[in-house]
Amino acid sequence: MQDIKLLIQKELDRQNNGIELIASENYASKDIREVTGSILTNKYAEGYPHRRYYGGCEFIDEIEQIAIDEAKKLFKCEFANVQPHSGSQANAAAYRALMPNGGKVLSLVLNDGGHLTHGSPVSFSSNLYTFVHYPLDKNGYLDYEVIREIALREKPNVILSGYSAYPHAIDFKKFREICDEVGAYLMVDMAHIAGLIATGEHMSPIPYADIVTSTTHKTLRGPRGGLILTNNPDLAKKINSAIFPYYQGGPLEHVIAGKAVCFKEANTPEFKKYIQGVKENTKQCAETLKSLGALCTETDNHLFLLNVLDSFGITGLEAQNKLEEIFITTNKNMIPNDTKSPKETSGLRIGFAAVTTRGCTKEDASKIGKIIFDYLKHNIDKDFAQKEVKKIISKWKSIENI
Repeated sequence: MQDIKLLIQKELDRQNNGIELIASENYASKDIREVTGSILTNKYAEGYPHRRYYGGCEFIDEIEQIAIDEAKKLFKCEFANVQPHSGSQANAAAYRALMPNGGKVLSLVLNDGGHLTHGSPVSFSSNLYTFVHYPLDKNGYLDYEVIREIALREKPNVILSGYSAYPHAIDFKKFREICDEVGAYLMVDMAHIAGLIATGEHMSPIPYADIVTSTTHKTLRGPRGGLILTNNPDLAKKINSAIFPYYQGGPLEHVIAGKAVCFKEANTPEFKKYIQGVKENTKQCAETLKSLGALCTETDNHLFLLNVLDSFGITGLEAQNKLEEIFITTNKNMIPNDTKSPKETSGLRIGFAAVTTRGCTKEDASKIGKIIFDYLKHNIDKDFAQKEVKKIISKWKSIENI
């Protein structure tokens, strides 16, 4: 026990003493951490509220129903399944509901910003379904006419939108129009932008998509887990069956309680202000880097891509490791038309959801951009860079007090 406690303390120190710029990470509130670490972890509850395979679920039923109701209220939809253990399992269940016996999915080229479950050869998705892909245009944007042309040629059962590394706004209405023209379902994986959608800071896919999947721990700032939404009652039944009993057994009710708190928190004016801050900080950092001469994308959301190969002559892996020396955590990422392998990459994916939770301001975001540029350009040494990072962090909330 003591060794685990010691390692948890070390991880707490690492989080407190660093600048977290991984776009898929965030810091859950004290309330969420409290219920997620509660005695609810003791309870088996296979099934759904009031339809369980175990006794003693009367209070569990109430908790899960609150989570369902709060998700529906937050995203303005008719049906919600809050049981997926992860975004990957949410996607697996969505595919199963839409294509029970296999089928064809049209999704973004993986190196252009798709997720592993969007057809990667190493994922279950490409082994159970046939995937064809649409690319981004030469400037890194979705080209809806090209997507339409590929859809008309390939006749997919499902067209998939929503991405892991796309820094621009998505027009779900245009995707719906393409789906209607070719007779395909529209599935949206909003995992990265769920917090923006919840607050009206990005177009919602709910009025247009047949099924929407998400995680709850990125911009939504909840516990680690998944979520599935739909307005279609027939698909809702298929989703429920696909989660339990097809892909999962007992739900993690302690995590579902954390999701309930997360949905309540996200449905507040304070959370909307937070998301606006995330977008402002992300844009400020990208603009600072560009003004100094770095090559990076525009951004309409919580992340942008920095081309470190052309900007600094190093790979994404080298840049990631170098920035960790000065307590800045990022992740290497493929960029459109990347010439490097996924193990190395030419870019970094940089996001401001986590640091904005701690109190990062636009001024801080600009300073962070300058530190990144100067350190990767060898304009400043490690000691100086570390001191500058510590100055910024010293004004922020500690993780324990979020």
